[in-house]
Amino acid sequence: MPLPEIDTEYLIAQLERLLSIPSPTGYTDPIVRHVSRELERIGIDYSVTRRGAILALYKGRESEGARAIVAHLDTLGATVKMIKDNGRLELVPIGTWSARSAETTRCTIFTEGGSFRGTILPLKASGHTFNEEVDSQPVGWPFVEVRIDADCRDRGAVEALGINIGDHVAIDPGTELLDNGYVVSRHLDDKAGCAVALASLKALVDNDIETPVDIHFVFTITEEVGSGASAVLLDNVVAMVSIDNGTTAPGQNSSEFGVTVAMADQVGPFDYHLTRKLIHLCQDEGIPHQRDVFRYYRSDSASALAGGADVRTALITFGIDASHGYERIHSSALKHLAELVVLYVASDVEIRRDVEELADLSGFTDQPTAPAPNNESDLGAEAPR
Repeated sequence: MPLPEIDTEYLIAQLERLLSIPSPTGYTDPIVRHVSRELERIGIDYSVTRRGAILALYKGRESEGARAIVAHLDTLGATVKMIKDNGRLELVPIGTWSARSAETTRCTIFTEGGSFRGTILPLKASGHTFNEEVDSQPVGWPFVEVRIDADCRDRGAVEALGINIGDHVAIDPGTELLDNGYVVSRHLDDKAGCAVALASLKALVDNDIETPVDIHFVFTITEEVGSGASAVLLDNVVAMVSIDNGTTAPGQNSSEFGVTVAMADQVGPFDYHLTRKLIHLCQDEGIPHQRDVFRYYRSDSASALAGGADVRTALITFGIDASHGYERIHSSALKHLAELVVLYVASDVEIRRDVEELADLSGFTDQPTAPAPNNESDLGAEAPR
């Protein structure tokens, strides 16, 4: 099929809306409601799990051998660890991110009775008071605190506000959408992936695209703490593609432009055949792309396998600068990702044996082992055949 038409205005509008809804892991009900309403609006059936993961269904010609596209709605954040005697809050992080990135960020504390605004500050925040100690103090979560924007100068006053240990703290995104296509914000991981998934679904609906099998678009809510897709895939799903961020940093091959196909992460390589199918789709349709391997990274695909799912997995990413910090991406990468998603879900099923949970070798896959035709090694004619 030709490259699908992606409604990029819709994609960016959804990204901006998603970023405006706080959703640190464990406090995701509001964003689950937003995405569910949006699925209803574009005409997609869905179900919500007990805790809030969303399974949206785009019906294909067959139900068995289904494919899943997975992105996560939850973001980094923090939890109140202690109410300090000075009326400020000690934090522990939700997800893995540096306190250095948290310093001077604005935030919202969510309590059972309502929310409060505040700022995460180093313990020694004033150069006029601490002089060079503002630069020499250690970096870490024990060395930052939340200054609440309310009259609370001691522990009792904070408790009187209804703030408690264990309350969620959401970090402001600070979103900027630039005319040159760059998007700068916190929580692009993985709000951008969720926007890609929604735009892909809209393209499927708008163009009445037929898929060979059912496609499950899954929005998880606990990826940042490691469990993610561990218990949300239905039994008829045989392959899943996660959409998440790829780090553009020294030593990496990711780019803020085009699609970055992850070949492996810290838990091992992704499925040989599925990753190469995605690469071939990019090559055949002229979608700019590159490959990368991530040493300190795991995604929903990893959590699905850890949860016992016997599925082929892959990870396609938008290049992101300063991941888990003040991030930056380019909107063109999101468009290319959505194009690839639509091409993939509409593509023919090539490994029909995957429908069976257990089978003999008939139709089993094969990986090349013979020397390449242009191999000019010293082995020459003596190379094994």
